[in-house]
Amino acid sequence: MVFRFDYVARIIWMQWLRDIHDNLIALISFHEPSAVLRIHSKIEVHQFENRLSECSILSLATDYPFQYPSSDQIDILPYRVPSYPHDGDAVGKWLAPLYQPGTVVNTLELIRKLSTAIFEAFAYQHRDDAGVQVPCETLWIGSGSCRDFAVFMMEAARHWGFAARFVTGYIQMNEGQHGATHAWTEIYLPGAGWKGFDPTNNKLAGPEHVAVGVSREQEKAAPLSGTWQGPAGAFKRMEVVVRVEQI
Repeated sequence: MVFRFDYVARIIWMQWLRDIHDNLIALISFHEPSAVLRIHSKIEVHQFENRLSECSILSLATDYPFQYPSSDQIDILPYRVPSYPHDGDAVGKWLAPLYQPGTVVNTLELIRKLSTAIFEAFAYQHRDDAGVQVPCETLWIGSGSCRDFAVFMMEAARHWGFAARFVTGYIQMNEGQHGATHAWTEIYLPGAGWKGFDPTNNKLAGPEHVAVGVSREQEKAAPLSGTWQGPAGAFKRMEVVVRVEQI
């Protein structure tokens, strides 16, 4: 991983660290004011496709509902707790046609059904605004960005008792097409581990998905965050350009 900064100001200090989710983070502080901050990031990624199949899931979790093994309960508990509990009733009503309590269904098929339902129910809308829409807002508007859909699927999966987390990164959809900033959801399935589901594109996360950070909540998985001092309205825009080259 190589970073290069173009700016007028000098860096007063820079520190690399890893957070509790093992995300690699660079903390940077600047010595002088600057009008522009440009970050060049060059990363060599080695992707290994690990296809999700039913046989990789432990037999105890093949069908839903199931109980996570006692050995996993403490570790995954935070990922099962809703981030937006006040939206629980609305999310539950939306989920009602997808699953009837008391019935036994295939776990993988149920999660895929959820991803497909989000893909079909909501219109994709590119948004440059900071933050995400809460689930109720996505339901009300009927549209959202990839990070809004990832949050909605995360909360919906938690409503059913699954352990889920937010993933931020990049995606290259087709050969010759440059990737773009993207977000999706990972769900913990006993035996298979954390597996990614992309409701924006209605597909499983695969080799074209490059994860940059994971977290229980999206705020802690932002690719770039920080604070600045200056006159109101000084911030004009932020542009992100991604170029994917096969090695």
